[in-house]
Amino acid sequence: MKEFSDLINSIIFTHSTNSKINLIVEYLKKTQLPDKGYAIAVLTDNLKFSKIKNNLVRKQIKEYVDPNLFDMSYDYVGDFAETISLIWKKKEDKKIIRINDLVNELDNNDPFKNNFIIRTLNALDQNQRWAFIKIILGGLRIGVSSSLVKKALAQFSNKPLEEIEKVWNGISPPYTDLFLWLEGKIDKLQIDESKIFHSLMLAYPLNIEKELPDINANEFLAEYKWDGIRVQICIKKGVFKLYSRSGEDITHSFPEINVEEDQHTVLDGELLVGNNFQALPFNDLQKRLNKKKPSKELIKQFPAFIKVYDILFHKDNDIRKRDLLFRKKKLIEWYKKNEHKDFDISNVITFDSQKQLEHVYKQSSKIANVEGLMIKRKKSLYLSGRTKGNWYKWKKNPNYIDTILMYAQRGHGKRSSYYSDYTLGVWVKKNIIPISKAYSGYTNKELEKIDTFIRKNTIASYGPVKEVKKSLVIEIAFDSINKSTRHKSGLSLRFPRVSKIRWDKPAVEAATLDDILKEFF
Repeated sequence: MKEFSDLINSIIFTHSTNSKINLIVEYLKKTQLPDKGYAIAVLTDNLKFSKIKNNLVRKQIKEYVDPNLFDMSYDYVGDFAETISLIWKKKEDKKIIRINDLVNELDNNDPFKNNFIIRTLNALDQNQRWAFIKIILGGLRIGVSSSLVKKALAQFSNKPLEEIEKVWNGISPPYTDLFLWLEGKIDKLQIDESKIFHSLMLAYPLNIEKELPDINANEFLAEYKWDGIRVQICIKKGVFKLYSRSGEDITHSFPEINVEEDQHTVLDGELLVGNNFQALPFNDLQKRLNKKKPSKELIKQFPAFIKVYDILFHKDNDIRKRDLLFRKKKLIEWYKKNEHKDFDISNVITFDSQKQLEHVYKQSSKIANVEGLMIKRKKSLYLSGRTKGNWYKWKKNPNYIDTILMYAQRGHGKRSSYYSDYTLGVWVKKNIIPISKAYSGYTNKELEKIDTFIRKNTIASYGPVKEVKKSLVIEIAFDSINKSTRHKSGLSLRFPRVSKIRWDKPAVEAATLDDILKEFF
């Protein structure tokens, strides 16, 4: 436990991706199974305890700590685990506790009946207490993604990253067989083919106004870039699996999508919602995301479908090493044989010159739920990750509006000391109403300046939320805007982020709701 808490504490104060990978590798080298397997599960948010609920932990903590003191401390610190780690008075001698011991206890017993959580907190030091609460409740937020952890596993073992990606969905904590394979103690992992996620091929962002690669019509083809979520479809002997771009199994969230086939088939496409393959706004798709058991009414209102644009496995054959034109031919062949209400093929856009391509790009802005173009080299193989010169994504330019900072809340992890989460508003007559939240886009220096402004201009507190004087204008960028009955403004913004801090601009010059409606609708 101490080694793991030291690891995550070191990662928090490390900004370099390579340095974080090195820290994880060194930890894996000196830690035994199953502890290092459970540590990997925590870092990738794959360790869950069904018996542990946040509100029950909070209730038990307040039986041992003055509730008012805890609430005031939490309001100041802004992070639940950090508050507990700082406020707790150790009552027992420090003990050596392994992550494996914690998992066994939490899996096999009720931690709220025998005070296991309290006894564990009593036996840990400050850093270990923080790590312990993060282990049982999740939400580590220390700048470590599943992708980074997989890179660390590849470096630790000298195995190709692609091979680790392939088996990731077929394994579970504490990953004993995975480490035996990584360390060369077994030759092969036995994984169900339907559970294998293949690393996606990614595209380089393209801004033709700044960089103008030679898009030759003889070498490239184009497709619309649909405003949905990227998915991979795996079919094998009647087993159908749907994976998100990060490899998460989301099959049960979209039970209406299915196709039966005996031969191994893997498709690449975009998940959307709508009837008759007419895509609804992303805001409607969001109503389906993260719903593990969607209701029949929700499915009927927002039926899902997939625009398929590539095929990786066809009739049990891996065709990723064949060129794009060959794969497109096989995709059409599969589609004609398996034409289905859940699948639509993404059509290829032909163009004769770069000038004509630019015209197609401009026209794409008029097509509902298209966010630009994908430009792909006809001879490109299906390679994992970004391979420059093969695929480009030419997205629409973002939109901008000037908003007013209304409320702020502390962030999490390394941002828990700063007010980094903002609620932003616009004018409606003489009032200001919320239109969006924003958590990113600013530099570290800008964050420090905004944090100072918030502390000096707080006019009311609502638990951890601070209301501020309505005087700071923040320009936000966003990809698209849709009408929404769930928001007070009646609008929902896609991917809002801070673009500029307008210290020079008076609040009266921020956007009005009427102006936004006139501009975008």
